[in-house]
Amino acid sequence: MKYEENTFAWADTSGAGRPERLTRVRCEIDDGVATVTLDRPDRLNAVDRTMRNELSAAFRWCDAADEVGAVVLTGAGRAFCAGSEMTANGFAGAEAQSPDPGWIAPYQIRKPVVAAIQGAAVGLGLTLAMQCDVRFVADDAVLALPFVRLGVTAELMGHWNLVRHVGLGRAQELLLTGRRFTGAEAAVWGLAVSALPTEQVLPRAQALARDIVEHAAPVAVAATKRLLWEAAEAGPFEHARTERLVMETLLDRPDAREGVDAFLHRRRPVWTGRPSTDLPPWPIEHGEDST
Repeated sequence: MKYEENTFAWADTSGAGRPERLTRVRCEIDDGVATVTLDRPDRLNAVDRTMRNELSAAFRWCDAADEVGAVVLTGAGRAFCAGSEMTANGFAGAEAQSPDPGWIAPYQIRKPVVAAIQGAAVGLGLTLAMQCDVRFVADDAVLALPFVRLGVTAELMGHWNLVRHVGLGRAQELLLTGRRFTGAEAAVWGLAVSALPTEQVLPRAQALARDIVEHAAPVAVAATKRLLWEAAEAGPFEHARTERLVMETLLDRPDAREGVDAFLHRRRPVWTGRPSTDLPPWPIEHGEDST
């Protein structure tokens, strides 16, 4: 009997190529780590339609490309992201807040996404960062979810993610007031794993991403990421069953044998599993395999 399928789903990025002629986003790769930079520093990296489309294109390529093992998301200049572009007509980046078949969120990428919040992260800028898997933040960064002060509500799973990370009471205070808070406070509350001096944020995020690329099996990482995102909504026994079935499937794969052999011989593993083709089917049954 199949367990109830969760609503989590990977994005369909088959055939996605490396984006070219980007004007609002930079996408660079170094030894398996892709650094995606919101590159509109004169506007504090505010998101408009063009940036939204370019960011989605960069995420699609990072997901589809097996040479990318982990992604770092950051911003150019003194801000991570000031949120949606605001004009006399309202929010110019609001399309990113609504269902859009072309949009891909960080949690939908089969690679871990690490947010390097080296400066201000406000509104959509912070809800976007909360969709990443890990966050490092500058201790003096200014953060805010000021939606109620602008006559709207939070988007990009902002309510759900904030409650998940800081608890209902703190989430109520931050979202109902829309007040500012610091990166140091965010780390204390669990919204970021660490608050650092500004100049250390991006190197620390890239170092963590590189550690994953160098030591962890890509298929196991992708499966673990999905299990973590589904854990918040699944019951403990349902999730334990899913976890066990995924583990049983991966035990039969070459990477499981390679990992053990590399550990016993104290050498760096050589993984052959590819997230683009070798992920276990989901939902998964006992004895099922994607090969």
